[in-house]
Parts: sequence; structure tokens; C-alpha cells
Amino acid sequence: MKGLDIRYLCTAIGNLSGVPIRIFESGEPVFFYSQSSLPRDPMDAYREEIFAIRAHVGYVTTRHFHYYGIVNSGETKIVIGPTRQIAESDQELRELAFQVDVAAEDIDAFIAGMKGIIRLPFESMVQTLCTMNHVLNGEKLSLKDIAIYDAEQERLALRQGRQQAEHKLSALTEEARNVHNTFDQEQAILNIVRRGDTAALREWTASAPAIRGGILAGEQLRQRKNMFIVTVTLVSRAAIRGGMDVDDAFSYSDSYIQQCELLSSPEAITNLQYRMLLDYTERAERLRSGRQPTKLTLDVANYIQHHMSERITAEQIAEALFLSRPYLSRRFKQETGESLTDFILKEKTEEARRLLRYSDKSLTAIANYLGFSSPGHFSRVFRKYASMNPGEYRLKYISALSCQSFCPHGK
Repeated sequence: MKGLDIRYLCTAIGNLSGVPIRIFESGEPVFFYSQSSLPRDPMDAYREEIFAIRAHVGYVTTRHFHYYGIVNSGETKIVIGPTRQIAESDQELRELAFQVDVAAEDIDAFIAGMKGIIRLPFESMVQTLCTMNHVLNGEKLSLKDIAIYDAEQERLALRQGRQQAEHKLSALTEEARNVHNTFDQEQAILNIVRRGDTAALREWTASAPAIRGGILAGEQLRQRKNMFIVTVTLVSRAAIRGGMDVDDAFSYSDSYIQQCELLSSPEAITNLQYRMLLDYTERAERLRSGRQPTKLTLDVANYIQHHMSERITAEQIAEALFLSRPYLSRRFKQETGESLTDFILKEKTEEARRLLRYSDKSLTAIANYLGFSSPGHFSRVFRKYASMNPGEYRLKYISALSCQSFCPHGK
């Protein structure tokens, strides 16, 4: 719009929303405004996905369940975010800081800055985007034009209560008897999650039968979303029985349901459901580590998972569990056969394996993130528990991937 001061508009939106906002011209950053001080822009981790949005209005949801809103007008791109409705844990923010390469000395400031960002419901974000789009592009869009809560879902009607001829009702009842084959499969999945058996989950997925669940909605997309909600609710309870912290399990469940509601295709929901199942199972596996866990060992494992990016000591765990350090160390050794220090370092080594395999972060960045005093200390610990140094482990994994990609049948 001629004469429009876009920077003024974005500053006003930033002040009203309390969420960081940026302007890009032809792909180059020209303006950034945030009421919260951030030593590094968290958007950097998702730049590729954000710049892939070409529509006038769009959004990106991240692995930490933050959302970014995008408005495009010609060569101008405005990006607002990140925000989400539920506050992040320190561990989640440390993971994000690691992802965007925040320097070790700036991590506390980054966490404080992220906590200063105002929490917005997704709907409020979309309404803000629609307002900005109207100013910039002259379009009048609404929530249903942008989000997944469209007219098709609003017309959802349950099939119960419809007046049917007696023979049709009888036929429907007979069909209902035949379609429900979910109980045995449901129990198999929940037991896998509770045991933290990721190998069994992958095997089950490779040969899983088609599950014929009940009719929960009168429209296909709503049906899939409702089935997802039922599944994640049951899975979260199974993970709790497997030792996961109750608040963690419910928080992940809420976040997955929110993400599911933003999806617009059955295929996307299927992929999210598998990711959800694997996520819960992996977390339970990390907590149990092949043991028959006691309450004490689960409490210790949960503490370590919540403080993975810190320098964890036996004294800190004992204080958190309201025990004396000598008593905790003695009991833990009796129940697991290993020292508490060994267990802490093994857990950090397992997390390091994951980061070396699935991220391109430097060894120094990984060492800092996991709370080691130096890269040398990290390397010594990793060698002790993985029988090779971190660089060798990463090279071995990269080589294995290359072979899978270019060698037919693994030859």
C-alpha cells in the first residue's frame, strides 16, 4: 500500500502482541523488533521452512510446538513468532538454544528472553496475521481461511441419532460388530510404549494390520483427528505406567493434540501419530534402560532427563528427591548394580549419541549443551561408555548412512 510505513505497523504489532516480529525484503532481513531481549533469533532454526511459505498468509509449527506466522506482500515477508500457548520448560529452551547455536555464555540470557515472550493461542496469532494481510494486500481473510478449523469440520455430525429404517439400523448394528478389532492391537501398542521397546514398535509398524476403529465423527478428517486424540490419551497413560513423569506425559499429549488440530490431511495425521508413538516409546526406553525399574530409579532417570543440559551431581539429585546423598548413592547402587555417577554419564552419552547421529552440531557445541566442563572431558566420557571417541562415532554413522544410500541391499 502506497505510503504505508511497514516498520511502524510491525512495531505496533510487536508491542500489542509481545511477540518478536521481523521484516525481510527480497530474502534479506531489514527489521527486527522484540520487547524481549534475545541474544540469538530462534527463527534461524526454521528459516528454510518459513521461507518456503509463498501464500499471502501462512504459518509454521516447530518441533517444540512454537508457531511462526508469515505474511507475504510482493518481495516483503513479515514473520512474527515464536510463541505458543503453554510455557516451555528450561530443558526445551536449552534444546532450542543448542539448535540455533547460542553461545554457552548467552544461554541463560536466551532462556530468560524466550520466557519473556507473551504466550498467544494459535487463533490469536492467525487473527493478527489476517489483520496485517488486510492492511498489506487488501484481502479479507478469517480464521477458517487459514487454519484447519474449516467449514468442512464445522459441519461435523455424529452418525448416532439419525432416523433409520429398522432394517438399516440392524445392518448398521451388525456392521459395528464387525468393524471393531482395536482392543488387541491397542493393548499391544500400549504394552510396547509402557516397556519402552522401540525395536518392537518398529517391528509392529512394519506388519501392523489395518485397525478398524469405531465411527467417532461424520467426516473423514475429523474422524482421524478424534482417533488421534484417543490414541495419544491412551499412550500418555501407558508412558506414565512405564515411569514417565505425569506432568511431562500430559504436556506432550496436549502439544501433540494441538499440532494434530493444525493438520489438513489424513496422511499428515498418520505421520504425526507414528512420530508420537515413537517419541513416547523412546522416552520410556530412556527411563527404563532395560531394567526392571523401581520408583527410586525412575525418579532419578526423570530428574536426569529434565536436567540433561546441566552439570548434574549426586548432591543435586538427592536434594531434589529429599534424600541424603550417601543414602541415595547406596540405594541406587543396591537397586541397579551401578553407581549413580556412572548412570548419569551413561545417560549423557546416550543423548550425545543421538545428537551426533541426528544433528550437525560441532563436538564443542554438544559438549557445552550436555554440561561437560570441556570438549576433552566430553571425549573421555564418551570413549569410556561408547568405546570410541565422538568423532569416530559420527563418522561411523555417516558411513553407514552412505552405504545404505548407495549400496544396493546393504552390499
